[in-house]
Amino acid sequence: MSDAQILFDRAGSAGIITLNRPKALNALTLPMIRLMAPQMKDWAADDAVAVVVVRGAARPDGRPAFCAGGDVRALWDEREDPTSTLAAEFFGEEYTLNREIFRYAKPYVSLIDGVVMGGGVGLSAHGRWRIATENTLFAMPETAIGMLPDVGGTYILPRLPGLSGTYLALTGARLKAADCLALGIATHFVPSAKLGELTEALSQVTAGAGADAEVEAVLNRFSDAAAAGTPQITQHLPTINACFAGDDMAGILARLPVEGGEWGAGVAKELSHKSPTSMVIALRQMRIGGNLSFEDCMITEFRVATRIVRTHDFGEGIRSVLVDKDHAPVWSPARVEDVDPAAIDALFAPLGQRDLHFD
Repeated sequence: MSDAQILFDRAGSAGIITLNRPKALNALTLPMIRLMAPQMKDWAADDAVAVVVVRGAARPDGRPAFCAGGDVRALWDEREDPTSTLAAEFFGEEYTLNREIFRYAKPYVSLIDGVVMGGGVGLSAHGRWRIATENTLFAMPETAIGMLPDVGGTYILPRLPGLSGTYLALTGARLKAADCLALGIATHFVPSAKLGELTEALSQVTAGAGADAEVEAVLNRFSDAAAAGTPQITQHLPTINACFAGDDMAGILARLPVEGGEWGAGVAKELSHKSPTSMVIALRQMRIGGNLSFEDCMITEFRVATRIVRTHDFGEGIRSVLVDKDHAPVWSPARVEDVDPAAIDALFAPLGQRDLHFD
């Protein structure tokens, strides 16, 4: 396979995008975004293209991966350079691409075979069809690195059943295919071994007004939801709805071991390792996102993301997880009770002329 970070191919009437950084679990870089965005526009204008399919290259050992997130290490490397514009460029162009996917006029099918986290969610969850396999592993783990659940998390997560999106945003919980189907994160289940055959069938779709219905018929023909297994998250949804209600992060932490029993106590313990600041930010996202348009959600995330990369917790989170890999971050402040509401307000405040704008 080519050394290029992202590949574009045509197979019949299908435009095929392959994320091609398998050693990095296909983590998304700015050069990849800058190549994918114009290609998407070209295919949108091409009458011969009926459907766009996005997939990830398999790892060197043959195991699948979709996309493990964005290249946040590059942002960490430049966090102390006051002249760096990388954060504004990366998030601005990534979020604009997410919006292109959300508004895409043609069928967009993501084959989420393997890990799909962070930036990978932004490349898949906004598309019309999301195909899970037995290898799918979904998460928004940003609170563990002092970041926020972005790439449209403000829009997607509050719209999931009950308060499951709040649970996912705060905990970074990992979901397999059955749970993704149950929550609507995935639309279909297709065994990994059949994805090649599925892609071939999609390449035969007739371009034009009937493409949507034809794509859906193909996906339904290959889909086997029962083979995904039994979802686990649904049995906890009543507890999630009870414990993750309200706007007070400290209250959530207090309720979990009381109302959630052994399961809730385990969740509370997991949350004790997350950035308190990131959790407070994520909770606010979940409470406001349900009433915002997709574009307003992305503008809100841009405000927070471009500022948060210069904070202590982001630097400490990346250091502990990706640099030193000791997984022992020292958060500041160390408790949600000590997070300054004024500091959170400042992160969400408008940027004036530097705000994200869409055409």
